[in-house]
Amino acid sequence: MGSWIDAVSTLLFKYPPRAFARGDLVVAPVVPILVLLVVALVLVAIVVATHASLRTLRGRDRALLATLRVLVILLVIGCLLRPGLVIASAVPQRNVFAVLYDDSRSMRIHDVDGAAASSGTNAAATRLDAMQGVFSDTSALMRTLGEKFALRRFRFSAAAAPMRSSSEVLAGGTRSDLTQALVDVREDLNGMPLAGVVVVSDGADNGNGALDDALLALRARRVPVYTVGVGRERFERDIAIERVDAPRRTLAGASSVVEIDVRLRGTGKDPVTVTVEADGRVVATESVRPPARGDLATLQVRVPPLDPGVHRLAVRARPLASEIVTENNEWQTSMAVRAGPDRVLYLEGEPRPEFAFLRRAVANDSALMVVGLMRSAERKFLRLGVQDSLELLGGFPTTREELYQYRAIILGSIEASFFTPEQLRMLADFVSVRGGGLMVLGGRASLSEGGYAGTPIADVLPLTLTRGEVNAEGPAIPVMIRPTRAGESHSALQLGTSLAASRTRWDSLPALTMVNRLGTLRAGATQLLAGRTDDGRSDVPILAFQRYGRGMSAVLGVQDTWLWRMDTSIPVEDLTHHTLWRQIVRWIVEDAPAPFEIIASPTRVAPGEPVLLRAQVNTPLYADVNDAGVTATITGPDGAAQSVALEWSLRDDGSYSARFTPADTGRYTIEATAQRPGAGRDSVQVTQATVLVDDRGADVAQAELRSALLRRISDETGGKYYPLRDAARLADDAVYTDAGVTVREAKDLWDMPAVLLLLALLLGAEWGYRRWRGLA
Repeated sequence: MGSWIDAVSTLLFKYPPRAFARGDLVVAPVVPILVLLVVALVLVAIVVATHASLRTLRGRDRALLATLRVLVILLVIGCLLRPGLVIASAVPQRNVFAVLYDDSRSMRIHDVDGAAASSGTNAAATRLDAMQGVFSDTSALMRTLGEKFALRRFRFSAAAAPMRSSSEVLAGGTRSDLTQALVDVREDLNGMPLAGVVVVSDGADNGNGALDDALLALRARRVPVYTVGVGRERFERDIAIERVDAPRRTLAGASSVVEIDVRLRGTGKDPVTVTVEADGRVVATESVRPPARGDLATLQVRVPPLDPGVHRLAVRARPLASEIVTENNEWQTSMAVRAGPDRVLYLEGEPRPEFAFLRRAVANDSALMVVGLMRSAERKFLRLGVQDSLELLGGFPTTREELYQYRAIILGSIEASFFTPEQLRMLADFVSVRGGGLMVLGGRASLSEGGYAGTPIADVLPLTLTRGEVNAEGPAIPVMIRPTRAGESHSALQLGTSLAASRTRWDSLPALTMVNRLGTLRAGATQLLAGRTDDGRSDVPILAFQRYGRGMSAVLGVQDTWLWRMDTSIPVEDLTHHTLWRQIVRWIVEDAPAPFEIIASPTRVAPGEPVLLRAQVNTPLYADVNDAGVTATITGPDGAAQSVALEWSLRDDGSYSARFTPADTGRYTIEATAQRPGAGRDSVQVTQATVLVDDRGADVAQAELRSALLRRISDETGGKYYPLRDAARLADDAVYTDAGVTVREAKDLWDMPAVLLLLALLLGAEWGYRRWRGLA
């Protein structure tokens, strides 16, 4: 359809639509415009006056004939204005034109009509064959482009690489990174007169770069990107693992929740089996049915506790008998399990059951150690779970070094005036600088009632605070608590073996009470639990959290979760309270960083694809270190080791990076060491990471043609998107560009065939009407 419309438009208006889109309309009248306007007005007046005097004609005939003749006059005057189109076009053979070929494994999919492929058969061809049929070195399109530009060919998967011939494209890459490909081409051709870029791809993109930045850089140079889509936009029968949300790291001794999005098409009503494997062993199985609306189903799968170490997780869905693509039925990732124990400081300002029941709930979790500090009298504290007799001897920590040894802090019913101003600033820095987790519980001396409004803590919390007094006598308000939509799928709030079982358990829990005036949710915060009170309030933010700096803060606005253990409706053997608090405490400590960490990106590659190692080095007080020596020892699946030195990044304090390229499939273990110069052996820090190397092709998870992404790339850079069958129009459109070496030409529009046709239609209509009415 698009090709037919463009052909007709070019026939009628002399030039293709793209020329009008990029050009500027101008006029160059044969005589001054004022003279033409006067002549036009005089002629129009004569026509109107002449027809008004013809009393023998009916009014409708006079009006219609006068209108047709006026339009003819205006059309002729318009031609005398000599309208033109000023457009910049590339000077032949003076500009570079880059052609990017998708070299990823998704191009091996058989879903293109054979007629579009180089084979010329009618059987379904691979996307690679179809692409080569149109963009091979000897194709008509490439010969035409070669006559107008100096062509530079690139192939891309994880990155772009120059090549001499299109025959070098073998579709062997396991990732597609469109952002990196555009950046690489722009940098490689920097300084050359680049007139345009064409990307021939199926739109699969699983890179980590910022596409907006890459497009902005090209737009700044006025370089248009033309995109050509290859493949089928929709498979009628297909099962695909679209997304897997698994914790990147977790604590040993507890199960983890993996959220999976599965796309189901053409499966009928039959359930589809989804399995989760850890290191090749099936650890969980779940059945999923097609949703009532749409084709995307979401399920939560509980993975049992795994041993400490890094585990390879694989999510698989059983394929259909006639699927075009089966590679997207699998998703692999890795999860690091930390042995612990992680230390948490729980501070209470008064003896209350919540303190004892919370500590008792997590007492049997070997990966957690809750250190209790309860004020029993003025300047007297009960210390529980301390490592030695000196820990917390003077009460709450007074130095950052002492405070930062904990991964999370829980504040009970303790007023803000208990802390010194410096301790309040330390608590805020504990979240933003150290990256720890802070949870504030409801109580008569906490939150607004505890005087925290206006303190450094107020900005950290996910709920707004107002100034108030300690609620010493006010009544406790009963509140029924239920998870929000975000809370239903949150790993910390799973109370059953499945999402439905967890929802049922939440619905059966008795009411708790609150004594605080809970504020509104801050922008960027997430509400996980909502409460309904007897006075009709149905959306009280009971549990909410937000990211703040490097860390996370949360508010649990009730004072007696212990009722979920001791209420008369709760059986003695019920462990809901224990389970909930173990999961909540694990949640607030899991993402707290160590002073030295290293991350491999991406965590799954193919042999021969580069891996970026990025390390963050801090002191024990989490100050950035810019002069450390950082080395990574990389051990491959065959046991061979290599050392890579990481260089300090000039853009980010405390950040170091390097690249390495794995050669074989399997698991690569990375052990990184950092040492500050002149600080002795005490400054040595060690951390680990892993990389999975296989050749299955992560980009095949996005197997369908993503035309929307390709259209966005072309639209935002001033280019154009073409289906592969219409790619031949690219040769004509690419000439009209503002980039590179160009010449501006003025092209006449007054002699367009459309003008002559319109003039003939007007004159013919006028004569035909007179003939029909017997006036000729």
